[in-house]
Amino acid sequence: MASITLNGVTLAYDDIVPPGGAQRTVLLLHGFASNRAEGWKRTGWYTAFERRGTRVIALDQRGHGESEKSHDPAAYGRQNLAADALALLDHLGVGRCDVFGYSMGTRTAMQLALDAPDRVSNLVLGGVGGKLFDPPRPGAAEAMAQAMGTDDPETIENDFLKSFRHFADEQGEDRQALAASSAAVSPPLDRAALGRLPMPVLVVAGAWDDLAGDPAELAAVFPHGKGKTLPGCDHFSAIPHGSLKAAVFDFLDGIPDEDDFPPFE
Repeated sequence: MASITLNGVTLAYDDIVPPGGAQRTVLLLHGFASNRAEGWKRTGWYTAFERRGTRVIALDQRGHGESEKSHDPAAYGRQNLAADALALLDHLGVGRCDVFGYSMGTRTAMQLALDAPDRVSNLVLGGVGGKLFDPPRPGAAEAMAQAMGTDDPETIENDFLKSFRHFADEQGEDRQALAASSAAVSPPLDRAALGRLPMPVLVVAGAWDDLAGDPAELAAVFPHGKGKTLPGCDHFSAIPHGSLKAAVFDFLDGIPDEDDFPPFE
């Protein structure tokens, strides 16, 4: 493990260069209550990218994994997370790379692309879709913070919140840091600004992902967006699934799928 203090926060990260050198570089941004080891290494992404000759840079976003864990909501927010990722790329001397975010990591990835579009070759947004622009449900952030803060997870009545709490416990995450992260305030993503991003964008989510909505709906926001739905996958099972890897690698390689071709007549 490597770590460095950037923007006043100590961040843990991996920087893996395949034997023989790298043909390209990807930055991986994990989801809420996850970390780089759970979100990317255990699920086979490190190995898959290494086999393709890709340099992998993955950090534990602040409040997660082995990175610094503040209990102050003001330490978090999408713009802070994106600034951390960009500062890490600067530290490692990476000028331009592919950026792949999943779930919460997609918001970090989009903010990074908005802040520094010249640094992103291709943008991959996983576990997200048309629901991104839905108005937040009243009290949702507070409910997640309470779910992370309660001593007894069995008192959590909402199955969705309980699943995230159990996941956080399985990872040994700092629940108070996650509660603070949940309570952080970020401005809404600017749909018009996203619509001016110049890079190719893949939006991909499982067909059973109730959190995401339709990937094609979000992909339509981007000038060069493509939506992809993965049959048989939900929000959690999509991450390690071979169909997600195939979709991402075909996109990065510029390989069209059958949806890109006109119907045969």
